[in-house]
Amino acid sequence: MKLHQPLTSVLLALLPVHSLANPIELRDGLPSNRGSKHLRPVLERRQSAGGFAQGQPVDGKGKGAPLLGGTNKGLDLQNPDNLGAQSTDNGVVVNLKWSFSDSKTRLLNGGWVREQVITDLPASHDIAGAQQHLTKGSIRELHWHRVAEWGYVYAGQIAIGAVDEDGRNQVEILNVGDICTRYFPKGEAHVIQGLADQSEYLLVFDDGNFDASGTTFNVDDWIAHTPKHILAKNFGVNESVFATVLSPNPYILNATLLDLSIDSPNGKLDGNASYVYKASQENATEVPGGGGTIHIVDSRNFPASKTIAASIVTLKPGALRELHWHPNAEEWLYFSQGTARATVFIGNAAARTFDFTAGDTAVFPDNAGHYVENTSEDEDLVWIEIYKSDRVVDISLTQWLALTPPGIVASTLKIPIEVVESLKKEKQTIIA
Repeated sequence: MKLHQPLTSVLLALLPVHSLANPIELRDGLPSNRGSKHLRPVLERRQSAGGFAQGQPVDGKGKGAPLLGGTNKGLDLQNPDNLGAQSTDNGVVVNLKWSFSDSKTRLLNGGWVREQVITDLPASHDIAGAQQHLTKGSIRELHWHRVAEWGYVYAGQIAIGAVDEDGRNQVEILNVGDICTRYFPKGEAHVIQGLADQSEYLLVFDDGNFDASGTTFNVDDWIAHTPKHILAKNFGVNESVFATVLSPNPYILNATLLDLSIDSPNGKLDGNASYVYKASQENATEVPGGGGTIHIVDSRNFPASKTIAASIVTLKPGALRELHWHPNAEEWLYFSQGTARATVFIGNAAARTFDFTAGDTAVFPDNAGHYVENTSEDEDLVWIEIYKSDRVVDISLTQWLALTPPGIVASTLKIPIEVVESLKKEKQTIIA
């Protein structure tokens, strides 16, 4: 026996073989089993490390260890899947989630706005979003964008006004109960005014880089930076009329509610030309799988909305938006109520699970497989999903497998052919 061998190795070598059948641990250089008194503090510390429910990356099966450095405990508790709770996650998947609570809120006279753009969520190339709030009478001033705008009212009541290239106009009042959506095409002039004491709505734009220069054009900005004599000549008025135009633009400004009626000799934007769709005028689609409803709003029932398609989805507690993918566009989501979990599969064995709550946004990459599950036991989950497309398209994993020759599916997945033959051939969409 070599003299330089550690004493512990020597002792282990001298132990009877049968004693090695018992679990052995070393503490302070001494062999011990789990019943030894001097090991109890060690085991207690390990057990007190907690698990995902305590906001710790410990799976209770031997993997992980407690967080000892600085961490945001609240975020850890809200996002157990970031700590490794989902064992099927694999590979590298970039962050696909952003909370409006992490956005800078811009306070204004008469309201506020906060955005999520590509610099906040780099994976969202197609869509940017914003929450905007108006007090009674306040106006999101006259403006237009180089991108299309889509909106959804979830609190209060607002009025919208728009004029198209042919001089047709539309003034419409939108209420929460109407499940109202609106769409302003690229370059279309429009305005929004708050009618209730407090009103709030979601804005969506079909370009993730919405904050880029040359995206939004406010009318008072243009007026303030045009020579006064040109303004006078253009409008047929005295130059002094424009002496009080605000600069820089206020974005949102306080105002008084006045008569909203205005006639146009060129006609109205109505029928298929209307920029407003009230989903409450149609019943939500009751899906075969039960467990919730879905309102699809795209160019098939809202003809003006040519570049933005949407679904308004409600899942009952515990329900699942089935495994599927979208072949035509990224999916951008805004969670307005409840709690959810989703795993996103991006190919090459890479998948990542995310936890969501009200106020979160997310993006699922083009063609990435995913599901969304309501994790609450007593609250409905409601979210809005947006696509830079003229229509909502999805492919159901179950339906695909059910409509493929069973022998091929069974051989590929190594499952009984009877299981394949039992799969539903009708798209379930939502599963109770």
